[in-house]
Amino acid sequence: MLKSLFALGIAATVSMTATAAPDSGTRDMLDTPAVKSPLAARALVNGLAIAGTRIVAVGQRGHVLLSDDAGKSWQQADVPVSSDLVAVAFPSANTGWAVGHDGVVLHSTNAGGRWTRQLDGHRAGSVMVDYYSRDATGGDSKRAVLLEEAKRFAAQGAENPFLDVWFENETTGFVVGAFGLILRTTDGGANWEPWLHAVDNPKAFHLYSIRSVAGDVYIVGEQGLVLKLDRTAGHFRALDLPYKGTLFGVIGNARAVIVYGLRGTVLRSTDGGRSWQPVDTGLQVGLTSATVDNDGRIILASQAGHVLESRDDGATFKAVQIERPIPAAAVISAAKDSLVVGGPRGVHSQSLK
Repeated sequence: MLKSLFALGIAATVSMTATAAPDSGTRDMLDTPAVKSPLAARALVNGLAIAGTRIVAVGQRGHVLLSDDAGKSWQQADVPVSSDLVAVAFPSANTGWAVGHDGVVLHSTNAGGRWTRQLDGHRAGSVMVDYYSRDATGGDSKRAVLLEEAKRFAAQGAENPFLDVWFENETTGFVVGAFGLILRTTDGGANWEPWLHAVDNPKAFHLYSIRSVAGDVYIVGEQGLVLKLDRTAGHFRALDLPYKGTLFGVIGNARAVIVYGLRGTVLRSTDGGRSWQPVDTGLQVGLTSATVDNDGRIILASQAGHVLESRDDGATFKAVQIERPIPAAAVISAAKDSLVVGGPRGVHSQSLK
């Protein structure tokens, strides 16, 4: 079991609950449906997404929570696994994906009410080995290196988590995770293709977040890693940042892209990632989540419960006065002047004025 690599004390990290080996006598989380509990909304929540008018939250032990009233009340969905879930994405009102520990990828076609398993760590390893056994991407020498890496993932089984998911539409998307894990689908998750060969990540840094900003796709991770998709080449290119600490997320709009991470770090680019300027946040704690609210404000939330807002496309941020700080692993705009915050204390609504 790995310790938390975010060092944030929240399980939106790479801390893992290892899946039991077959016949070990220990319950396999991938084969155990999530247990429904009236306390699920107060347990750890790691990810949030909007599915039409519904809010979907994912978290500990395979819990998926649904709210149709902007976070005032929650019901629990049917989930076929009890692996911890880390992130969720809905490219449309009904179709979505959730990912998490044990390399699990779940799929829903009814706005999160029911989920099916599309992928897990066991199958992902086999997919990578099969792909790099027959595909000479970059030549035979590079294929040999990639094949060895794929075999290492396969030997580890369901040990490595996926940490984020992003879909451009109902068919095409990516999942990213620990030690440089990245796979793509173009058929809604029926099949997955590894993209280890198409990412500038030679040290296999953890990939924590993938998002689209103004039509461009970015990935952020360890040691200041920021990658931008070159759609023409089908390759994620590394961008040069004046910062080498861990980054947890990316947010922005048509005028600026923002990356954020440890010790209150925020960097901003107004030229598509060619150059970056640091933005003072006045914080020294990890910024762990972000959203853009209904008024276009860029909102950042911290592991300690701080909420920051920017009304000038991320050029400056100021603290928002809140009644009760809630440590955040995920945040989303629920309604006008209202946020839903997920974290180690569950999921809560918070006024934003």
